[in-house]
Amino acid sequence: MLDFQTLSEFSRANCAGICAFLVPANILSTLLTIIFTVINRPTVQISQAAGFASIFAFVMMLHVYTWFSIGVVMLPTFILLGLAITCLLTNLAAIIWRINSLQLVYPWKYNR
Repeated sequence: MLDFQTLSEFSRANCAGICAFLVPANILSTLLTIIFTVINRPTVQISQAAGFASIFAFVMMLHVYTWFSIGVVMLPTFILLGLAITCLLTNLAAIIWRINSLQLVYPWKYNR
């Protein structure tokens, strides 16, 4: 069974390393989702890229919430939380964009 107190202590003790990995991972994986959407890749590939990127964003949110749980309310925590939320919303928007673009394109393709 997971001991959340120990997991939270590990997260706070290794904050620099965790953030040094999660910030570029969030940005690059979300950028991959955006690129897949722009070059019109299949919906399955966009969903997989967005799901993979959302895992990094969710882990970053959990990491920030470990700091909030002990009362650390500083600018870096809000910046990291904002980055994670922005990445989650961007990935969600990419999936919605792809689904809506398919609904707009395919009726015109088949009516000709």
